[in-house]
Amino acid sequence: MSGAHFAFTDRWGGVSAAPYEELNLGGAVGDDPGAVTANRELAAKSLGLDPARVVWMNQVHGNDVAMVDGPWGSAVPEVDAIVTTRRGLALAVLTADCTPVLLADPVAGVVAAAHAGRPGMVAGVVPAAVRAMTELGAEPHRIVARTGPAVCGRCYEVPEAMRAEVAAVEPAAHAETSWGTPAVDVSAGVHAQLERLGVHDREQSPVCTRESRDHFSYRRDRTTGRLAGYVWLD
Repeated sequence: MSGAHFAFTDRWGGVSAAPYEELNLGGAVGDDPGAVTANRELAAKSLGLDPARVVWMNQVHGNDVAMVDGPWGSAVPEVDAIVTTRRGLALAVLTADCTPVLLADPVAGVVAAAHAGRPGMVAGVVPAAVRAMTELGAEPHRIVARTGPAVCGRCYEVPEAMRAEVAAVEPAAHAETSWGTPAVDVSAGVHAQLERLGVHDREQSPVCTRESRDHFSYRRDRTTGRLAGYVWLD
């Protein structure tokens, strides 16, 4: 897509030991910090990126967005979306069931990465990211959106009251598990939000993290690693 790049990792090709094997990219899950650093270098280099030019977030399931023009210093802020106009600067989002959302308007030269779990989707982190992009010159009809591997609506069981609360905010997220109990489909909710915002060029990964042993899943394994999604412009 004319200079925009999107990438999502699986769990293989890294150096972490069980239960984080192998390509754990999350630094706050109990894994050896040296292994995480090595994995981030391996992942970046496999994508042709400079590991020092990747911006990560301290994700907290909120809807705050930060504008960035380079990697953070020592303190990484608590945000769930980041936006940049710097070409060659990659934005990264960590997940292990939540929906990773990558956005790009190559014409305006703006990209964003957002972490949309159930709380973040309800709080509107993705619309907040799109608004931040438009403030920098992006146009919704030009924005390309890619969502990565995430727990699907057939697997994300929740109490009935929680499903009702989520559906009251985003009806498209109302779901039922494959075994017939209340569920939430976060990715469906995210795509419905994007559609209403005028973002029509969208693709959703078919991978359910809970079902796929090639991906980390917090709901399946609890103690596990983190996947990453990356977006950048040439």
